[in-house]
Amino acid sequence: MASFYLASFCIMVLSFSVTFASGNSVPNKSKETCINDATIVLSFGLYQKSCPEAEPIIYSWVERTVSQDPRMAASLLRLHFHDCFVNATFQGCDASVLLDDTPNFTGEKTAAPNLNSLRGFEVIDSIKADLELACPQTVSCADILAIAARDSVVLSGGWGWEVQMGRKDSLTASRKAANNNIPGPNSNVATLVSNFQNLGFSLQDMVTLSGAHTIGRARCSTFSSRLNGGSNSDMNLDFLQSLQQLCSVSDTNTTLANLDDMTPSTFDNQYYVNLLLGKGLLVSDQVLATGDDNTREIVQTYVDDPSAFFEDFKNSMLKMGSLAPPTGTTGEIRVNCRVVNQFNS
Repeated sequence: MASFYLASFCIMVLSFSVTFASGNSVPNKSKETCINDATIVLSFGLYQKSCPEAEPIIYSWVERTVSQDPRMAASLLRLHFHDCFVNATFQGCDASVLLDDTPNFTGEKTAAPNLNSLRGFEVIDSIKADLELACPQTVSCADILAIAARDSVVLSGGWGWEVQMGRKDSLTASRKAANNNIPGPNSNVATLVSNFQNLGFSLQDMVTLSGAHTIGRARCSTFSSRLNGGSNSDMNLDFLQSLQQLCSVSDTNTTLANLDDMTPSTFDNQYYVNLLLGKGLLVSDQVLATGDDNTREIVQTYVDDPSAFFEDFKNSMLKMGSLAPPTGTTGEIRVNCRVVNQFNS
């Protein structure tokens, strides 16, 4: 992503403290970003009066789901990433990723980074259904994604943060933008830097947000180049052999490997420890430690100081969550996250 689209966007975050569903309180703070002199307001605790049940309902569903399927924490976190990473010039964090295809519309679910990869849509459906019963057309699907991502981190052992709210749901989606802007698993450092800078992220933001791979799994097909001699010179030999064995006996499109083979369901700094040991699963993971001295320095910092990673991850997630659609874009609060209200039956 070659240009800095956020340079003129203005998002004002209201400043007050709120206790979210996990029981943690976040100090007062505010933030402002600008686009074309228009101001979009994202608020902390927006639903305290209009829908006080909102965060507890979302947390309850995420907690229940993650207890049954720990991998779902990573899946819900990834949904938020893939929603926001569709370039802000087109969409931003607006639940465009949730829209189903129709005979006259092709959304983002069939984009290469998403097809047969994203999951958790049914969890969002369940959360939305409960929220519509509690407070109809009040909580946007985009805000659900942002809150569920935070709760997934908390329930996996990471630090929580106060989520900015007030996003609107898009009326459209861009399959092309999803294909072009979501970083691929074989990306080198230069490509990753370009993808992240295009959304206004720093080099540190890129390394920090990559740490989301401390939980979750990936299909063998996404790192096949690592197994076939293409990009394995920096891999731990025992790790390589274990992956070759895993992926050689079954369908590479369905077999899954842990992104973090040490603590796969725990949100911690082990991801970065693995990179220094040559045990990064994806090319785009391992290059952070072996492809650039500056990224390796940040990796080393997070190995040495886990709290620095947790704090930086919180701040980078807030930054990502503030990516918004362009000025003048029409949005709504969908009744059904899979379809715009105009076509909701």
